[in-house]
Amino acid sequence: MDIDAFTAVHAAEWDRLKELASRRRLDGAESDELVRLYQSVATHLSTVRSAAPDPALVTRLSDVLNRARTRIAGTHEPAWREVVRFAVVSLPAAFYRIRWWSHAVTAACLLVGIVAGAYVASDEQALNALMPPSAQEEYVNNAFASYYDPGIEFAGVVWTNNARIAALAVAGGITGFFTLNVLWQNAVQIGATGGMMAAHDELDLFLTLIAPHGLLELTCIFVAGAAGLRLFWTLIDPGHRKRSVAMAAEGRALITTVIGLAVALAVSGLVEGFVTGSEMYWWLKIVIGAIVLAAFWAYVYVLGGRATRAGATGDLAEHEAGATVVTAG
Repeated sequence: MDIDAFTAVHAAEWDRLKELASRRRLDGAESDELVRLYQSVATHLSTVRSAAPDPALVTRLSDVLNRARTRIAGTHEPAWREVVRFAVVSLPAAFYRIRWWSHAVTAACLLVGIVAGAYVASDEQALNALMPPSAQEEYVNNAFASYYDPGIEFAGVVWTNNARIAALAVAGGITGFFTLNVLWQNAVQIGATGGMMAAHDELDLFLTLIAPHGLLELTCIFVAGAAGLRLFWTLIDPGHRKRSVAMAAEGRALITTVIGLAVALAVSGLVEGFVTGSEMYWWLKIVIGAIVLAAFWAYVYVLGGRATRAGATGDLAEHEAGATVVTAG
């Protein structure tokens, strides 16, 4: 195709579309002309891209079409409205739709942790397999408590590490096994540590230092695991949708979940950095941790339930996600 000839033939239409898109007011006839020219120029752009993809011309036509699209559809809603919608609709809906998965993962991991802790606490060979007796004394009497060093730097390190674990649990969901492995390792590690503390009669210290931040922190890890396993289950059973469509929708919802977990883990990091290692009464620390956890689940069930009943899933809106091909069956 001769680009110069094509431009000479259609340049007047492109200029006219640009002019109409730039006007502040349009009457009825001009509005109709704007829509007609938009459709025509969109066809021109498609032709150029397929027959003679000239970068300069493609850029020119794309710019004209973007201006016309904005004029036809109206200006985009303010960014703050999108943020609010994400916070009160999309995110809680994404958490709400995997709530039962989250509760099941939580129960399973707690069971694994309790069994691992009881085994280590009651079996000297298993206890010594964790670390030598001398190292156990140092860990129980000093290292465990001194780890919780109050401050923003410590909170940042904790948040980074936990966000990484949560992201691995979610992303590994495509394999199924990887997510289960992450959950298993974390449950066994925490349970075994508690078992070692119990063997040295320091279970109360373990619980009072874990509970303030751990209630929300571990919940976030369990929710991340649930999200990953939900993705794997969608791969196995996509339901009435095509597998590719179901996986795409689930993957987009998982991105929403990951963002929300990053925020929740930041909150638990602040609790760990400023509450767990502080001089507050132990019962006050646990109350703060319980309040934070209760606020999380209230957010999920109240806002998430309402958003889900209104049709939200945590996925992008239809016009943002793109059209899907309709198939029979």
